[in-house]
Amino acid sequence: MNLYDLPTPCYVIDEKKLINNLEILRRVQDNTGCKILLAQKAFSAYWLYPLIGEYLCGTTASGLYEARLGHEHMGKETHIFSPAYKEKDFDEICNICGHIVFNSFSQLEKYKSKCRNRGISIGIRLNPEFSTQVGHEIYDPCAPGSRLGVTAQNFREDLLEDIDGFHFHTLCEQNSDDLVSTFKAVEEKFGKYLSHVKWINFGGGHHITREDYDIKALEELIKYTQDKYNVTVYLEPGEAVALNAGYLITEVLEKIHNKIDILILDASAACHMPDVLEMPYRPPLKESGLKGEKKYDYRLSSCTCLAGDIIGDYSFDKEIVIGDRLVFEDMAIYSMVKNNTFNGMPLPSIALMHTNGECEIIKEFGYEDFKSRL
Repeated sequence: MNLYDLPTPCYVIDEKKLINNLEILRRVQDNTGCKILLAQKAFSAYWLYPLIGEYLCGTTASGLYEARLGHEHMGKETHIFSPAYKEKDFDEICNICGHIVFNSFSQLEKYKSKCRNRGISIGIRLNPEFSTQVGHEIYDPCAPGSRLGVTAQNFREDLLEDIDGFHFHTLCEQNSDDLVSTFKAVEEKFGKYLSHVKWINFGGGHHITREDYDIKALEELIKYTQDKYNVTVYLEPGEAVALNAGYLITEVLEKIHNKIDILILDASAACHMPDVLEMPYRPPLKESGLKGEKKYDYRLSSCTCLAGDIIGDYSFDKEIVIGDRLVFEDMAIYSMVKNNTFNGMPLPSIALMHTNGECEIIKEFGYEDFKSRL
């Protein structure tokens, strides 16, 4: 089965491109001795975890369910961070996770004895109060009033002996220059504590597998940090693992004209690619251009009732007709993990495109999947 024979809507993970990304990440590990984890919040296609585990050191989670998924299906290192932990979940978290990062010293004091009794490595999240976000404030954990991480003013030196590692996460789809600048801020505010711990986690948001990413600068920073402070450096990218390694196949259901030509698709921004509205951003679309760039302009929208369920304006070399298939690119990340069934929209099927180009359907969804969520 090829890409255009699949049922729509359908997410397709490109195995070849996924492996290319993983090879880049493994080279960073080999060149520096750092450890790289999969941040499951971006990509949780667990049936590919055995493959990913051949390249990376484990997974990181934002809560119990992600931790269970990584533990059960990759079975390597399992890390977790949450702004707060539920007491009823914590024993199970301790059974699963070898590293637990706390967001506050009060949470650390509450749970540290349980961690120590089970040999779990304890971390605290730092807030360097150094923002590098431009245009995406919703993703800025260093914004004034942020709930994420301990500021220098609130750091508890009296609890330093309880801490095995530090974690900071300030980036979103950024290059290594922002990481270098951020680490300078971390050193300025927390540098006197860095030699007291065993590991430092640089968090996620590193677009390491992007073509223009400066890997050399990243590797130099990792080596500098490990040599100066005698620590192990962790990275936990999510997007970089599956960047540009997936598609969303959709069919044109209808065409209408209201001052502009509009295509109605069986895929939805609100339901199937929520970041299009949340970021917002314009997803890449195969064989298309910007509005006005090619002969035929269309606004791409969905069949939900949400007036603003608009994917964007695109142009094409040829006229698009009802029944045509369109292929959105870079759809492996923050799509399957964030989709929903608003309006009773069917969840897209999930397929894997093997390295030879053949596609295999991994999972299909139906009415019961919609009903069971309500």
